[in-house]
Amino acid sequence: MASEPDDKLPPQGRFNRLRKLAGLSMHVGTEVLKAGAKQLSGSSPTDLLSLGTAEKLVATLGEMKGAAMKLGQALSMDPDLLTPEVRQMLARLQNQAPAMSYAQVSRVIQQELGAPPEALFQEFSPDALAAASLGQVHRAVLHDGRKVAVKVQYPGIDASMGHDMDNLGLVVKTVSKTSRMMDGTAYFQEFRDELMLELDYRREAKLAQSFAKSVARLPDLYVPQVIEERSAHRVLTLELLEGQTLKDWVLTSPDNDARFRVARQLIRATYGPFLDAGEIHADPHPGNFMVMPDGRMGLLDFGSIKRFSPGFVAANRRMFQQALRLETLDVLGLCREVGFSVELPEPEAEVLLREVLHIAGRPMRGAPYDYGTCDINRDMRNHFTKNAARMMRIRPPPEAMMFFRATGGLAQNLRLVGAAGDFRQVFLEVGALVGE
Repeated sequence: MASEPDDKLPPQGRFNRLRKLAGLSMHVGTEVLKAGAKQLSGSSPTDLLSLGTAEKLVATLGEMKGAAMKLGQALSMDPDLLTPEVRQMLARLQNQAPAMSYAQVSRVIQQELGAPPEALFQEFSPDALAAASLGQVHRAVLHDGRKVAVKVQYPGIDASMGHDMDNLGLVVKTVSKTSRMMDGTAYFQEFRDELMLELDYRREAKLAQSFAKSVARLPDLYVPQVIEERSAHRVLTLELLEGQTLKDWVLTSPDNDARFRVARQLIRATYGPFLDAGEIHADPHPGNFMVMPDGRMGLLDFGSIKRFSPGFVAANRRMFQQALRLETLDVLGLCREVGFSVELPEPEAEVLLREVLHIAGRPMRGAPYDYGTCDINRDMRNHFTKNAARMMRIRPPPEAMMFFRATGGLAQNLRLVGAAGDFRQVFLEVGALVGE
């Protein structure tokens, strides 16, 4: 009997990966330009991407995995850029990437834990439960009968990620040389550092345990237990959570009461740990949230938990509380406390920043609010585009990038869930968890 063939590893080599991305960018860019030209000429609205191009994106980014695949996951969450059909195609990148073979999985486990899966687990499914950007997950059963999920990192993904970051860094460096206002090196470094840290599953295990403490006051949220004796640098074993991921759950057509409950949990999962413990789940794609049969929300994937500086948290906490009390905010003062640098005349900067807070704070000001028709992300994008030259002179601190990633993703997930109700009360509940 022939042995099982090994799967292809993610494409290796900095220039090989750059070549693949360049070819994909040319294909996608041509289609986007054609769609834009048709709209400018007065023709009927045209989809930004066709299903065929989306399928090519999924195939290429799924093969490359790593940072390239994370880009596709982010694209799939934005309802204002792509049609539902195209987003559904790209959503396959959230937990259905092409899997590596069981032989390769077994080798990684042997290397990391000192024995093959058959010796370490009572049962170990050879088929991947989920496959994503850095590794894939397998169902297993411990010798004491506990059901677990075992995440195994793709071999070579550390080098692939490094090459992607080198290629992106070159672009950032080139653009930054054109103008000080275009200097994005500090933001890129923050992004690079956080992304590369996700490769260490021992670190992720500690972050999961810490995050469990951060949500302990929120009993409707659940963080799975870490199985330390079955975890290592490239293998992470967690308690297996039963239920449906958020993206699958919404397809079951739940009623508004159920949607409101889940939307409330998403808000609590994002802002509760941030306001209370100064950390946030910064990888908010729908595959990382599990709607459990008992009504709780399970949280998954802790490699991107971001811990913020005390000053950043304190100023944001004060801004959050004052917004809930409908007080007039000292916008510039609070933004500077957060760590923003402002290179505009103060009255001009205040108008721009106040509009940002006005858009973001809509659900906090009055009830009911309908997230099914929420335009927060679209209006925020339009505000920044319309005022791009001036907004570039208002620069947030680098650590804010992960905060924006988390809260922007929250808004997209809430739009996906589409609940209507008294969300001001939900934010008031979250605000009550902590004092100023």
